[in-house]
Amino acid sequence: MTRVPITLLLFTLIGVLLLAACGTSDTDRALVETAVAQTVEARLTQEAAPTPTQPVASATPTSVVSPTLPVPPTVTPTATIPPTPPQPSGGASADCLRANLIDETVPDGTIVRPGEKFYKTWYVKNSGTCPWDSSYKFVFWSGDLMGGAYVYDFPQPAIPGETIPISIELTAPQENGSYRGYWRIQAPSGVTFGVGEYDESLWVDIVVSDSETIEYGVTSVTYTVVRDPAFGCPTNVRYTIYATITTNGPVDVTYRWIKSDDTETKKKTLTFTEADSQTVSVTWTLHLGASTNPRWVAIYEFSPQQREWGRQWFTYDCGG
Repeated sequence: MTRVPITLLLFTLIGVLLLAACGTSDTDRALVETAVAQTVEARLTQEAAPTPTQPVASATPTSVVSPTLPVPPTVTPTATIPPTPPQPSGGASADCLRANLIDETVPDGTIVRPGEKFYKTWYVKNSGTCPWDSSYKFVFWSGDLMGGAYVYDFPQPAIPGETIPISIELTAPQENGSYRGYWRIQAPSGVTFGVGEYDESLWVDIVVSDSETIEYGVTSVTYTVVRDPAFGCPTNVRYTIYATITTNGPVDVTYRWIKSDDTETKKKTLTFTEADSQTVSVTWTLHLGASTNPRWVAIYEFSPQQREWGRQWFTYDCGG
């Protein structure tokens, strides 16, 4: 259906009303004009009014529930307990694992050729309270390995008080110089121990030389003093001083004892067929009433070199 424009109808109506007013009085004409104006205003107002729309329902907000996160379980840290050090086999006694060095071969400073094989032997006494069996080991500790193994099986059992030899084969390094390696005894528990009061490691000490003319000689002299009797002041007190002379190879050593009272012994000669140690001694007897001033004795070497090997001091008193 064709829709007639509202504006066209409006103007048509206005025209009819104006024509009708032409034959009327001024009062009637004014009424007609007023009616026309009101009609136009009403129609224009109707056109200008917006077409009502359906209200849009607003969504009522709902409360948002946050998801509950799981709470991680509380972990209580436990104290770290340090591992217990391995205990000596045979018990926890400090006297269980003890040893003393009685003797040894290949003295310190022994001269060997590059690449030369040799045996080092320690004579070790079991001075502890635990027997040593085949579960014990002899292990390398530090220094120069000199071609040896890191671990050796124990040579033989040893009950407390028994002395056994511990021997290993070594090879001198190819380069000239001084070399030393340290070794220890290992108990089945893994505890290692050495010798003496201070738990010293056993060692081997050599000098490698490829010189065509090797000069062998004395490498060390060590002293020990023994008093007889050990205590008291009888008529005579005898002091015996021992000197252990060590060489680095075959050599004849000529020496004598010298004393702080300006006395001396006759010259003597020791013959060494290889690097080794020999012990000599001298006795000094003091009578009751002797001076308590300190005294000393020493080895004086005449050949292969001339030198004094330190002095061993001791004091005469009634307390020993």
